[in-house]
Amino acid sequence: MKKLRKVAGLLLALALAMVTLLGTGTAVRADDTNSLTITNKGESKHTFELYQIFTGDYDATKGVLSNVQWGSGVSSAGQTAYGTAEDEAKTLENGGANAAKTFADDLVNKSYLTLPTVSTEVKSNDSYKFDNLAAGYYLVIDKAETQADVENGAYTAYIFQVVGSVTQETKVDVPTIMKKVADSNDSLAAAVTDPAKVADWRDTADHDIGDSIPYQITGTLPSTLFSEYETYTTYTITDTLSEGLNPPEASTVKVYLETRGEGNNTVSKDITSDFTVTVKDQVLTVALAHGQDMKNIAKTAADKIVVLYNATLNSNAVIGGSGNPNTVILQYSNNPNQGGDGEKGKTPDDKNVVFTYELDVNKYRDDKNDKTNEAEFKLYKEYVDGDSKEVREITLNNKGGNDGLTYVAQGLDDGIYILQEIKAPAGYNKMDGSVTFGETTYSNAVEFKVTPTYDGGENPKVKTLGVVILHGAQAEFAGDATTGKISTDVIDQKGSSLPSTGGIGTTIFYVIGSVLVIGAGVLLVTRKRMNKKS
Repeated sequence: MKKLRKVAGLLLALALAMVTLLGTGTAVRADDTNSLTITNKGESKHTFELYQIFTGDYDATKGVLSNVQWGSGVSSAGQTAYGTAEDEAKTLENGGANAAKTFADDLVNKSYLTLPTVSTEVKSNDSYKFDNLAAGYYLVIDKAETQADVENGAYTAYIFQVVGSVTQETKVDVPTIMKKVADSNDSLAAAVTDPAKVADWRDTADHDIGDSIPYQITGTLPSTLFSEYETYTTYTITDTLSEGLNPPEASTVKVYLETRGEGNNTVSKDITSDFTVTVKDQVLTVALAHGQDMKNIAKTAADKIVVLYNATLNSNAVIGGSGNPNTVILQYSNNPNQGGDGEKGKTPDDKNVVFTYELDVNKYRDDKNDKTNEAEFKLYKEYVDGDSKEVREITLNNKGGNDGLTYVAQGLDDGIYILQEIKAPAGYNKMDGSVTFGETTYSNAVEFKVTPTYDGGENPKVKTLGVVILHGAQAEFAGDATTGKISTDVIDQKGSSLPSTGGIGTTIFYVIGSVLVIGAGVLLVTRKRMNKKS
């Protein structure tokens, strides 16, 4: 009997059919065949136990149970406490749903239930038929502790059913949790970093290392059963960030209650003080403060709990690949029969991912057989900052790659970039082309735009990593969606070899000069002879 005390919050009963329990008409005797089919509408599997509370004669035409006696599911102690079955049946008939709930509470909490008539496991959205039943009044419960810490697990409100031959769905409802991230192309428009001002929330985004990234978590309430909870004291959000993200300071995290106001407009109220916010390592936890109750915070089941914060993408960020995910779950009260206390359920994980990319510049002399890092490059990103536009330089490491000869920039976002060759290897020309940004011209440069696309679903990934040349030097870029790397080859050609001082050019000048001197001498002698003859 002690174990049955745990069943207090586990009653998963059939739909309440408050019918007249006494009357006359064509009766179905207790030994006639009846059935009860239960359909599990919950998202977790349930182990149902069936208890016979009353027996009697059932009039299928009038829906009446007469000649009521105690059933096998009620202990002798319970029968003594309640008196005659007929008297208790009248109490239930007159008291309606509230009386039925109190009756169920007593049966469970005072250990007035005996062994179940039948016990069976039913998967989500499956049905089970309890057949060959005697006519009577039955109660179905979940086996003790079978919904504790179960994903999408919850117990239904107490429900009874008078059995002739009926089908009943369970009453199960759970809250949900959803995590979103903000994305912005700051080459086209100023980035919105205040979560309260973000209009477009997504499952995927890409960002530069160092970006402050807005995040939003939205939790709901059990929409159809919230009103049946006397208290709702467990509502804990656990958000786990990957190593590539710096969690926020706890003091910067905000919690809001979102409700519908006049004209169906969303109204937000700051309820951060009703929650305890903690950050430990990579885990952010937002939980109802001690003594708080969601029944005192939310006014309707349609209200939502919204958490807003910023995290910073850091140098540990994963380039491409699986990206830098956030995973969130919600732990919640899941037993309306216990007033919201006792066991808890949990939602499935919800995840979003932030991606970041890498640029690899390969420098060659003449052809791809002669790679070098003797050139100098600068990489700039174009930004919109308020009403103005600017470029910001990004560090290029000229000793990157497996060969130590690749110019590498890590942690890039989508957007528009300028790659400029500042210095070519000795004897070689820089790439040909120029880019104008505002009033500045970048010679020996190419302007390009990075444009990724994504596959959604439970495990988002980069679908394509496109690159488009906008202006400047002729170049070829290739983006690898799997690795998140963008590569380009810059091949310099030798310059024209003009002769230097002391070389053949000087000799040529010497020869030409001698010829001119000799020619002038011959001309002078010829003129003197002609004058003498004259």
